Amino acid sequence: MRLSTRTSLLGCLALLAPISALAVEPEANELAPITVSEQEEQGSEATKIELQREQALTPGGVTLVEAEDLTERNVVSIGDMLRYVPGMWTGTGSTGDDTFISSRGSNLDAVAYDGNGIKLMVDGLPVTAADGNNHNSFIDPLAARYAVIARGANALTYGASTLGGAINFISPTARNTDNQIYLSGGSHGTVQSRITAGGVEGDLDGLVTVEQRSYDGFRGHQEQQRGSVYANTGWQINDTVENRFYFTYVDNDQELPGSLTQAQFDDDPYQANPNNIPGNFLKNVESWRVANRTQWQLSDTSNLVVGFSFEDQHLYHPIVGGAAPGFSLLIDNDQTTFGTNIRYDKQLGNHDLLFGLNYGETRVKGGNYSHTGGIRGALDVRVDNKADNLEIFAMDRWHFAHRWTLVYGAQAVTGTREVDNVRVASGTERNPKDDYESINPRVGVIYQVADRSELFANVSKLYEAPTLYELEDDADASDETLDAMQGVVGEIGTRGAAPLGQASEWNWEVSVYYAQLEDEILSMDNPSASGTSLALNVEDTIHAGVEALVGASFALGNNGQRIEPLLSMTYNDFTFDNDPEYGDNQLPVAPTFFIKGEVMYRHGNGFFAGPTFDIVDDRYGDFANNKDVDGYELLGLRTGVTRDSWEVYLEGRNLTDEVYVTNVSVSNDETINPVGIQAGEPRSVYAGVRFDF
Repeated sequence: MRLSTRTSLLGCLALLAPISALAVEPEANELAPITVSEQEEQGSEATKIELQREQALTPGGVTLVEAEDLTERNVVSIGDMLRYVPGMWTGTGSTGDDTFISSRGSNLDAVAYDGNGIKLMVDGLPVTAADGNNHNSFIDPLAARYAVIARGANALTYGASTLGGAINFISPTARNTDNQIYLSGGSHGTVQSRITAGGVEGDLDGLVTVEQRSYDGFRGHQEQQRGSVYANTGWQINDTVENRFYFTYVDNDQELPGSLTQAQFDDDPYQANPNNIPGNFLKNVESWRVANRTQWQLSDTSNLVVGFSFEDQHLYHPIVGGAAPGFSLLIDNDQTTFGTNIRYDKQLGNHDLLFGLNYGETRVKGGNYSHTGGIRGALDVRVDNKADNLEIFAMDRWHFAHRWTLVYGAQAVTGTREVDNVRVASGTERNPKDDYESINPRVGVIYQVADRSELFANVSKLYEAPTLYELEDDADASDETLDAMQGVVGEIGTRGAAPLGQASEWNWEVSVYYAQLEDEILSMDNPSASGTSLALNVEDTIHAGVEALVGASFALGNNGQRIEPLLSMTYNDFTFDNDPEYGDNQLPVAPTFFIKGEVMYRHGNGFFAGPTFDIVDDRYGDFANNKDVDGYELLGLRTGVTRDSWEVYLEGRNLTDEVYVTNVSVSNDETINPVGIQAGEPRSVYAGVRFDF
């Protein structure tokens, strides 16, 4: 089985095995220095080993995904990449490659465009803005070599102060990636092409990927055109110091079909919202990003990394009105984000120490305009918003006894948020601003039951300050600010692998968590201004859940034939806690449970084939729990051939042509303000081919 959610688990447990063999005497508990050969350092294996080691030393839910496994199926979005990662609810297929993501109950409100709750990083440097929003972040998962998904408080390894955790994308380099051509296409006018080329010359290397995607969509007004360039070049200054420069450019133009009422959905689930075509609602983003990262191998037991990044995004976004006289909204602004990261690792006896610092500054300048059919009109509101955020974190992974590892640490967070909106007509200014500070401790333990199985547990504090968008949408509509979200979460779990006979094996990963939150920020549609939202703090909520990933590989005899099932299961219990208005109601958007799986037949010659399936439970669309969104079941099929230098796949999705809801725009009460819903992808077929050269 090639899927990394399984193979990385086996690798990380294998890395823990030497720890379990440590003698009880204190001096025997010292960690052996991690050394790799020069060739390994230049390849992908050293990076993979380090990521697996990081995963193994985390007492909670962390998943490693390899991009090479994604070329067996159609992948255009982060949601496609996260398909088999438990605990991650995603909504894709309705707006091009944009994806709604909720991790452990983050972002369960109307503001799908904000995308807060998860910190996105590339090579340890931020893509998420300093205030925590991912509004304009189009990350191409095929542009990464690996992705590490640390859910919830387990993202302390990256210093992330978010409810949902962090995703760190690791870029490929010419030292670990072949030159490659990748072509894919299929239903709904989907065409994607990319070429990757690079080389190594002594101590220098360079890699460039050029990508183009076009998409007509399965709904009205859903066309997308995207072009991207991803490049990096490295200099091995000496045996212990490497410097790498990164450049990214993305030009993404996207039509927005919008949400539908239930009546509109029942009439035609694939139509555009009646306002979106005459209003010409768009989300056009042009962005470029540069970054630099230097790594020093100070000794066999210590390592220092320092990085900087700068990103500029221009957003042109007609989103409300524009088809008739009345209120209309077109957002035209530039968002710039500067970020820096410092990480120092030190192995000291039986202690594995980590110290880190993240700092980011974001500025949003531009305005809110009226518009007619997507053509910008008069300036209504002048916008000049600012945010900064500093995260300092320290952690010790202490192998204090035979089979036992104590993981403890803390994070200090301090940041500012300032919204400066001036209405041009009246000259009135709205200027909410505040400072946010917190100390967030964490303690956990890992017990190695056997060489390839372990138990873990942790208790951690959660903390996330509001975004600038949430402060702009504050229901109070004054200069008062929102409080930060915070709470305490406890988590227990197990992960491992075990043989089944001589040539078969199975593996598992299970996490159970329970979090009590205060001042969770939730947003709902504003009934007085369609397309806008209101944000407010909710006094008490509960986020609890079970995340499980189970896989196996069964030998069928000769020729390397195997049957490899994989099952990702998530159970959610997200509720208000004795709320004065909503009592103990369920929070909307995330279903009570969802299951995603596949059963693949694989032959030693590289051929594979098998069904895929999704089972999704009902969910609510409003806080009052008056809108029930039906669950659904989907059936798919994948087949193809994988060889060392080429690969071809064919994938069918939703073969029964089920009509279902993928995204929900939340309201406070369906009976007062109808919930908006968007259809998921109908029956679709995709094919792709990869050539290495």
